[in-house]
Amino acid sequence: MSHHHHSHNHHDHGHPEQAGSRNLKLAFWLNALFALIEIAGGIMTNSIAVLSDALHDAGDTVAIGVAWYFHHISGRKRDEEYSFGYKRFTVLGALINSLILLSGSIIILYNAIPRLLSPEPVNNQGMLLLAILGILVNGFAMLRVGKGKSQNEKVISLHLLEDVLGWVAVLIVSIILYFKNIPILDPLLSVGITLFILFRLFGSLRQTFRILLQGTPGSEWESKVLSSLRQIKDVNGIHDLHIWTLDGNYHVASLHVVVDVDLSLSETETLKNTIRSTLHDLQIEHATLEIELHGNECSLTDC
Repeated sequence: MSHHHHSHNHHDHGHPEQAGSRNLKLAFWLNALFALIEIAGGIMTNSIAVLSDALHDAGDTVAIGVAWYFHHISGRKRDEEYSFGYKRFTVLGALINSLILLSGSIIILYNAIPRLLSPEPVNNQGMLLLAILGILVNGFAMLRVGKGKSQNEKVISLHLLEDVLGWVAVLIVSIILYFKNIPILDPLLSVGITLFILFRLFGSLRQTFRILLQGTPGSEWESKVLSSLRQIKDVNGIHDLHIWTLDGNYHVASLHVVVDVDLSLSETETLKNTIRSTLHDLQIEHATLEIELHGNECSLTDC
């Protein structure tokens, strides 16, 4: 007796997706314009720290463009090709962005490490001006995108956070260089920023892979769902329980429910509605249930 439940909450997700798309669009154009200014500024000031931020911003611009495109697609409803809809496209965007960030970081380390051995003089006044501009532009973009809930927006927000931190560090170094001639601070800063980014990135990649590999939304979820459902009247047991997440926000489950007695059709429907309502309270928005009589053999018990 299987029954598919289509959540009636689709309209609840429309507004965040539109807002997310607008935020990503704004961040894209801000970053694209600013990356061009930075590259020129990095060459003019001879600062590897400014150039490393310029490269990150250029990489971020591509990443945000990809995120914006996938975010736009993710709002589409289910069709014959994708029966769960397009939500998971935001996770694909997050994966591509993470890989862009990873390759950018490797390039920066490759260029910054030799500078530690032979530091070069930099134009600290130019660095100072670029740093102030960088903090303002990236900070504004980060505040807009940071309000988003999707895995994609979280990754982009991380891109922008690291840019803001990078520029804060450039600002501090340019002020120090104004008073003291310590040229090694420039490549040291570049390496420091990049290692921090890589540390943050691996956590984000782990979460993205967990979603793609259909892991549960979190390690506690299965026991939490089982204990809640076992308290419902007429539920004798639960097996073949699968919980996964489409994009980190929209969670899905399928399960077999064992009942003690031969319930009437209306009693079965009432029980299903109670189970669905319980699952909905646990943030599972799409559930597929199968009701089985106690004692009946189920080939999927060990699945």
